[in-house]
Amino acid sequence: MLFVCFREMKQISSAEISSWSRFYRGNFINSLSGFKSVSLIGTINETGHTNLAIFSNIVHLGADPALVGYVNRPLEAAPHTIANIQKTGMYTINHIHDEIVPKAHQTSAKYPEEISEFDAVGLTPQFVEGIKAPFVRESRVKYALALREIIPISWNNTFFVIGEIQSVLLDASLIPGDGFLELEKAGSICSLGLDGYYNPTRLIRYAYAKADQPLKQIG
Repeated sequence: MLFVCFREMKQISSAEISSWSRFYRGNFINSLSGFKSVSLIGTINETGHTNLAIFSNIVHLGADPALVGYVNRPLEAAPHTIANIQKTGMYTINHIHDEIVPKAHQTSAKYPEEISEFDAVGLTPQFVEGIKAPFVRESRVKYALALREIIPISWNNTFFVIGEIQSVLLDASLIPGDGFLELEKAGSICSLGLDGYYNPTRLIRYAYAKADQPLKQIG
């Protein structure tokens, strides 16, 4: 792996950032928060029409109850996913691996409501008994959520959507003895900015840190 030798830190003010072009500024700010998980959110409307969209702002909120949140863009930019979730109360989150990256990225295009992204990009909806929303059959790690809360963010007209995990689909071999998921074995990827995709590898894993004990490595 190649690392650049940095000699000088550049300080960039908010005023300078505001002066940049829209796309340059967007690339910079979206990359600044670092590498993120990236997944496909599957939904369905009340008439049975499916929808699929890529999101890279999905975050763990708690394990008991098992809550996951994501940020939905303003309604004029991305209305279908959040509208379907509000109407049905259910959605799925599906990990992406390198074999489906082009198809996953293509779901970011603005398709009309009557066109399913599953059909448009060539991915397969998978329905499981008791879960109304579609999974992505090609995904190797996926889970269904029930809507718990939608919080409007007034600063930029986005929405923080919170769901509780209802069901998980994955290969049992990804779960070692302590429950830590070995997602690298599934090929789950991460993203940087709006259009960069990366294969993560584990650097190290540590045991739970305690103030009065030396740090211990796991594995």
